[in-house]
Amino acid sequence: MMNTPESRVPLIAGNWKMHKTIAEATALAQAVRDGISNPPPAEVVLAPPFTALAAVAQVLSGSPIQLAAQNTFWERHGAYTGEISPQMLVDAGCQYVIIGHSERRQYFGETNDTVNRKITAALSAGLKPIVCIGETLKEREARETLGRISNQIQEGLAGLTAGQVERLVMAYEPVWAIGTGRTATPQQAQEVHAFIRQLLQDHFGAQVAGSLRLLYGGSVTPDNIRELIGEPDIDGALVGGASLKADSFLCLAALGQR
Repeated sequence: MMNTPESRVPLIAGNWKMHKTIAEATALAQAVRDGISNPPPAEVVLAPPFTALAAVAQVLSGSPIQLAAQNTFWERHGAYTGEISPQMLVDAGCQYVIIGHSERRQYFGETNDTVNRKITAALSAGLKPIVCIGETLKEREARETLGRISNQIQEGLAGLTAGQVERLVMAYEPVWAIGTGRTATPQQAQEVHAFIRQLLQDHFGAQVAGSLRLLYGGSVTPDNIRELIGEPDIDGALVGGASLKADSFLCLAALGQR
């Protein structure tokens, strides 16, 4: 039997992307830590740039806020100039890692195959992957959204066991809504989230589909978070621009509860 929405703890994750020096990142992390309730109304995750991970980890130590990296490589070590292994992220203090973000796919050649390899490596290191999927505006207008999502899930999660998939978080991010100010309506987002959950059930069983948290990402703000998370299959948000200021992110964390 599939779990109810109320049994899934909402998650609000802030993806800072290529913003914030170490000093700026620690100041923002401290402001979020100071402003968050304990325990928080939702699970809260911050994803600063690589350079600030260790410093932000120190700021967050002893708090309920979790730390994420924005990317990883699939090997433990080796001659891979410029790459960061999952083990290095754990060493820096991370509990989560974002994998397959549309910007990684668009600008840096990320594919469903590399997403799959990164997920497996991250899980082996004890990290919890936040796996991103989503369609472009061209694909949505051509009514190819569900086919695109199906392809990303089937290829991205190929070879994973139900137990491994249950440890993931997935984030649906329509590419046309990221950083554009455009947001999928709650109904549009729910349609895709429900499709994702059904697909997970078909491939990995009702237990996995019912317990795995599905986030929405794409111009999430304090003005639209309540409507989005009010949908039965939306369990939180992966937040970009609104996570770069403590006030707006704390507002999202406070509102991001069922």
